[in-house]
Amino acid sequence: MRTEIYEFWKQHPNLDPSLKAELETMDDAALNDAFYTDIEFGTAGMRGLLGVGTNRINLHTIRKANEGFARYIESNGEEAKKRGVAIGYDNRHMSYEFAMDSAKVLAKHGIPSYVFASLRPTPELSFAVRYLHCFGGIMVTASHNPKEYNGYKLYDEKGCQLVPHLAKQVIDRVNAVEDPLAITVDLSKEQEALIHVIGEEVDEAYYEKVMGIQLNPQINKSDVLIVFTPEHGTANIPVKELYTRCGYHFVAVEEQCTPDPNFSNTPTPNPEEKGAYELALQYAKKADADIILVCDPDADRMGVGVKHQGEYVLLTGNQSGSVLIEYIFSQMKAKGEMPPHPVMFNTVVTSDLGEKIAAKYGVETEKTLTGFKFIGEKVAQYEINNEKQYVFGYEESYGSLISPFVRDKDAPQACLMLAEAACYYKAQGKTLVDVLYGLYEELGYYEESQTSLTLKGQEGAERIKAILTDLRNSDLSQINGTKVVKMEDYKEAVIKENGAVKALCGFTSSDVLKYYLEDGSWIAIRPSGTEPKCKFYYCIKGDSLADAHEKTVRYQKAMQELTQ
Repeated sequence: MRTEIYEFWKQHPNLDPSLKAELETMDDAALNDAFYTDIEFGTAGMRGLLGVGTNRINLHTIRKANEGFARYIESNGEEAKKRGVAIGYDNRHMSYEFAMDSAKVLAKHGIPSYVFASLRPTPELSFAVRYLHCFGGIMVTASHNPKEYNGYKLYDEKGCQLVPHLAKQVIDRVNAVEDPLAITVDLSKEQEALIHVIGEEVDEAYYEKVMGIQLNPQINKSDVLIVFTPEHGTANIPVKELYTRCGYHFVAVEEQCTPDPNFSNTPTPNPEEKGAYELALQYAKKADADIILVCDPDADRMGVGVKHQGEYVLLTGNQSGSVLIEYIFSQMKAKGEMPPHPVMFNTVVTSDLGEKIAAKYGVETEKTLTGFKFIGEKVAQYEINNEKQYVFGYEESYGSLISPFVRDKDAPQACLMLAEAACYYKAQGKTLVDVLYGLYEELGYYEESQTSLTLKGQEGAERIKAILTDLRNSDLSQINGTKVVKMEDYKEAVIKENGAVKALCGFTSSDVLKYYLEDGSWIAIRPSGTEPKCKFYYCIKGDSLADAHEKTVRYQKAMQELTQ
């Protein structure tokens, strides 16, 4: 533990009283975890456990981050300051307080802010930055993490999360703050007047844009019933409103529609985990629903369940993304609406199936690192040079963006489009699972999955680093008896193939390893940017779904043995 920093906090007269009380109850292990490092920006901003300490999300670390952000804005000139910052927040503990403190720190620098009157989705915050012509944005959220977490995301003037070279400019200024506890939020009346409340006008503009993505707005919606849950989060009002306005039939999981920061009525708010669907499945079986849609608390991710042959099948993010690609691109082609030079974006850990579907419709695929900010950055580049036209973007982690008036993952958009797809295919006597299986038969059988090692605290962080280092140094030639034909190292920026080493270009340095296997499968490993986990991604190709599953089990066991 950094004893001098702990003592500094303990003795500081400005330490928030509730945090001081927490500090006095902590044992040595808890104190070490709270103070051994400073909380850092990851793939989705700054995210961590709530509580006292430099390695926690609290009023003081939030104020420090905002002080750095304010100085960054000032460095961009008076015009940047005048444009101000849009601020949104979710249902979590302290989200409102952190949002208001963010506005107050900015106000002390003469920077106006536009704060939502109540909780709103992350994609709507991204939209608000663009709609209000702000210089930046702040979203207070921990996305799909457990209730003990909160977080803080920063956005640029295009509504995209800060990419590394911009984030570094903020981080350098954050690190220059010597005493975060000295930052106060007492405002003059003139400074208070810089904080503006926003709401209905932005909501209506956002809804109008989302409804504009419909490809077949007049489709028969009477035969499809949707069970929807926001998992206590921000999707509750917007998704219900969009479904009502567009004429979809849905049943909401009412117990999970309250903005409860404890997530009391769900085992997990993460649609990547089966527990998020438990209550929705009960609703679906009772109502005989066709599909289940689950949004995470900040409404950037969407999970899908589909009634197929009398049972509810949960789709992975890769699978729901593939179904969306097939529906959107097939309709664009049929209507003659595919633009020239179309491009789709996904990440280096996203399934190959989506890329094959895109190629079938003449759509190029470009890959980015994990983190939707990299996709948002690409969208902005092509918006300027007009060399390619964006038609879709998605990640394996249950997030997609259909129309880029938002520059982040957008679950309300995905919910609306997936509902339309369900109606379209039901009219043909198909479920969304039928569509997926048809794609497997046409393009190849894949099983995509993800496993992770949860390794908490300082010791866990060091162990995760060691796992990547050991793999990097081992120069694997085979996994479970299957030859490794190529390895990509995104940290060292090299590709190793057939005994040769060449440069891996076009990516920011990131601690990711990806192994391509002789049978057409691949395995990737990376530390999570938002949780104490080492993640393993599998895209396994087989001669059938059963074969792909059997091979996946074997590969997962082999990787477990390699990293013990």
